[in-house]
Amino acid sequence: MSEAKYIIGIDLGTTHCVVAYTDAVPPEFEKPAVHLFAIPQVIAPGEVKAQPLLPSFLLLPGPHDVPDGALALPWHGEMDYAVGEYARNRGAELPARLVSSAKSWLSHRGVDRTQPILPFEAPAEARRVSPVEAMSRYLRHIRDSWNSEMAASAPDARFEDQEIYLTVPASFDAVARELTVQAAHGAGLHNFTLLEEPQAAFYAWLEDQGDNWREVIGVGDRVLVCDVGGGTSDFSLIEVTEEEGNLDLRRVAVGDHILLGGDNMDLTLAYAVRAKLAQRGTNIDNWQFRGLWHSCRKAKEKLLSNLDLESEPVIVLGRGSSLIGGTIRTELTRAEIESILLGGFFPIGGADDFPQQKPQMGVREMGLPYAADPAITRHLALFLSRQAGGQPSWEGDGGERRYPSAVLFNGGVMKAAALRGQVLDALRRWSGNGDLRELHAVDLDLAVALGAAYYGLARRGRGIRIRAGAARTYYIGIESAMPAVPGIPTPIKALCVVPFGMEEGSEAEIRDREFGLVVGQPAIFPFLAANTRKEDTVGEEVEDWAGEISEVTTLETHLDASGDEAGGTIIPVWLRSRVTEIGTLELWCVSRANPDRQWKLEFNIREQE
Repeated sequence: MSEAKYIIGIDLGTTHCVVAYTDAVPPEFEKPAVHLFAIPQVIAPGEVKAQPLLPSFLLLPGPHDVPDGALALPWHGEMDYAVGEYARNRGAELPARLVSSAKSWLSHRGVDRTQPILPFEAPAEARRVSPVEAMSRYLRHIRDSWNSEMAASAPDARFEDQEIYLTVPASFDAVARELTVQAAHGAGLHNFTLLEEPQAAFYAWLEDQGDNWREVIGVGDRVLVCDVGGGTSDFSLIEVTEEEGNLDLRRVAVGDHILLGGDNMDLTLAYAVRAKLAQRGTNIDNWQFRGLWHSCRKAKEKLLSNLDLESEPVIVLGRGSSLIGGTIRTELTRAEIESILLGGFFPIGGADDFPQQKPQMGVREMGLPYAADPAITRHLALFLSRQAGGQPSWEGDGGERRYPSAVLFNGGVMKAAALRGQVLDALRRWSGNGDLRELHAVDLDLAVALGAAYYGLARRGRGIRIRAGAARTYYIGIESAMPAVPGIPTPIKALCVVPFGMEEGSEAEIRDREFGLVVGQPAIFPFLAANTRKEDTVGEEVEDWAGEISEVTTLETHLDASGDEAGGTIIPVWLRSRVTEIGTLELWCVSRANPDRQWKLEFNIREQE
């Protein structure tokens, strides 16, 4: 492949997708400029318009749901599905035909994410796609729109030939990252790298500040990136250090995967509006409630993005024969939104006011596994507490917790000044630091894509890089060598194969120990991870790991045996782990007797029950 002409950053978001780009080889002595790519999309039947945000919604209409030719695009006149604004708007009226929150489903371990399960709970006759396929269609739309606009007369500008940086939540586990890679491959993309969204937001801030960033933060500062988007709440900590007399940036902590964000807030607003309608004697059924949910989302987004608005209409289609006559109308006000969101999602409690645990129902619907406690501030308190307890360098002179000295917000939810103020007030109360400050963020809808493009420049030596690497510590489960005891399962030890911070493109080997690899028959390989055990090194074993280390997935596979080996043969091996350049993990088992004989353990993305 020829040298890329552009560096492209993609924010593949739960609510919106955004694309930014810059010249891969900018003119010498000039500051590289990062641009937004306006994405053509259907905005009304038969009408296409290029817009900076591509809503992450996929409409799979039935035979009579849209007019003939309504979904045609400049590059494809016979489309039978839609991505973007019209998909979102028409889908609010046809919720059983609308795929939304596909990115959240991509991280749901309890379902087979490669099977057609979306729209979830759609009727039997409805069309369905897998979460991976939905994400792939978003990327395919971006690819085709770019090629239509940017490469029509420039063959070297084709999207798939450029240097692409695709963002994922920092809290995405290894399987969710691998599924993102699979979605990108399904869209014909192969020259890409994964980048964590909070880092991308910080890169956007660096690009916006230019050389002045050193005057805003200095050695010893810790910046909390608080990223609350449509599907997740993502926390990362970036520390300013000094390396050989120069300021250096290091990502020191990443939070858990918290399925809590704008989707939860939209649902809460929908329940509030439903109650308001009921007080007026208007009741809506479950089908109408889905439409109400989407309508509340649109109202919330408009109110949060336009501070001049004080209210926004909410419309729910009726169920009677008269479509217009049966329409239910009400409104959401800015005061209602801020009251509901502040009290329910951003309460200010104590520094040790952590998410509340409550007994789970024994049987529940197989929807998304949203966080049980919706208070984002309580999840933030737990995140900061864990870093203090699990990392010695986070202890101050008196053994007290060291809190962030600055906060960078990201995500559409955080557009509301009242919500940002609530987080800042909580941090100031917990830390006693009235000087804790907010860093001026680039546009919260666009920052991730802009920062991803800037990161590509930084990798080429044209910008500041954050030292990061693996976001958590990874382990493989190994069975203890001990006699079987009736009624007692054989203990599983956690063997560290990827330490926290291991850089992309690097490898680690465990040669000083011999392991037995089962070949010739199905075997399972527990894959584990920890957020707080940052001191574990490659080859270190953890025997009592419950509570600190959790299972990511279980790989179940059949490793090939040679012709003279019976099923169940145990081969002596040593291990080699690798963090790939695109940000995924590989684990290789290498035969002691014949190093050319190797087995690669790949993630089983079809998890077993």
